[in-house]
Amino acid sequence: MRELLTAHFGGKVSFAPATLAEHGRDEGYPETRPVDAVVFAQSADDVSLLLELAARDGFYVIPFGAGTSLEGHLLPLKRPTVSLDLSRMDRILEVSPEDFLAVVEPGVTREALNARLRPQGLFFPVDPGANATLGGMAATNASGTTTVKYGGMHQNVLALEAVMVGGQRVRFGRPVRKSSSGYDLKDLFIGSEGTLGVITKLYLKLHPLPAHVHTLRVFFPSIVAAAEGAYAVMGSGLPVARLELLDENALKAVNRYLGSDYPERPALFLEFHSSTEAAIASETSFARELLLEAGADSIDAAASEADRKAQWEARHQAYWALVRLFPERAYVITDTAVPLSRLPSLVVYAQTLMDELGLVGSILGHVGDGNFHTIVAVTDENYHLAETYSTRLVKRALELGGTATGEHGVGIRKKKFMAIEHAEALDWMRKLKEAFDPQGLLNPGKVIP
Repeated sequence: MRELLTAHFGGKVSFAPATLAEHGRDEGYPETRPVDAVVFAQSADDVSLLLELAARDGFYVIPFGAGTSLEGHLLPLKRPTVSLDLSRMDRILEVSPEDFLAVVEPGVTREALNARLRPQGLFFPVDPGANATLGGMAATNASGTTTVKYGGMHQNVLALEAVMVGGQRVRFGRPVRKSSSGYDLKDLFIGSEGTLGVITKLYLKLHPLPAHVHTLRVFFPSIVAAAEGAYAVMGSGLPVARLELLDENALKAVNRYLGSDYPERPALFLEFHSSTEAAIASETSFARELLLEAGADSIDAAASEADRKAQWEARHQAYWALVRLFPERAYVITDTAVPLSRLPSLVVYAQTLMDELGLVGSILGHVGDGNFHTIVAVTDENYHLAETYSTRLVKRALELGGTATGEHGVGIRKKKFMAIEHAEALDWMRKLKEAFDPQGLLNPGKVIP
């Protein structure tokens, strides 16, 4: 395979050990499995050629963006495996302000796109925290802090182009806000984790930058009260743009990592976007009343744009702050989502179970969506307890009518829950996988058990 890839891709292919290892790991899975080669695609032609060769010669391909996934999506499970790195396909092909549309290659990062859009008064809202590539975000159906108002990748990708095994290029969907034409094949690719085809172009929905933004920090005596406060806000119908939960351990870690001085108590971080100052004032006043009734003991607002940015930087850096708090440990991250009315119950369960198993960690997440994360710091001696914790928490979420993964995707770690969550529908997923990738060459062993 080395000679084949070198002959066709020349300097675009690497066999360097460090590069192979870098492409055989992600941010959350506790293992590295080096791939056999890395091809750095620079165009859709490169992608087509590689998938044509894969179909002919029978090697496996895993698409790679920024490497920020968390569930083992990038680890090779069969040999030989080529990592198809799309990060050099990073051109913004078109911005059409009048259509609120951007067309990008998969290696464009969300921060790069928003820097380009800002002078035109527009932005792309999906914000998972990490500066991920938009192709990777589509492949895992990423969401994040703004999903409660703007939706995740499913809601913000209008159309896409992908290369199929064998090298054929296909456009799925049309770059319009709505369509009733044919089967919605586009959405099959959003969240498919590179198992059906390789995304090479995205048509993205843009939004106007909000004219008025107001941000609150709300602190509670317990995480249960904070979860109840989040449910009260969502039940009020207020147009919340962000609603994030951080527990006391997260804020303790953030204070040490960033040098901030937030109260080290369970908190909700909220943000409202509106077109008028009067609307913002009315909405935040009502939110204050609701949160105080729910048991909040302290509420303050960001005093400036810099203060607001610092607040969201603190939320986005919470994971890395926790890692620095326990630098010698590994981390097990579990992501679940439940119906909003069940959120307080699951948060209580998550905290009680962590204490019961004697684990150290943190609870934080996008509670406006019924979605939160637990991050458990583990040693070699108690890693098995963290896996037990993750399994029991996911099963409890499923019992409450929720899902095994709200936004991180399935990868390797969550495959064991697919049959429980999807029952007979899992057989239809297998049939779709076989129809799109009959040789099973694209990211094998992921999503479908």
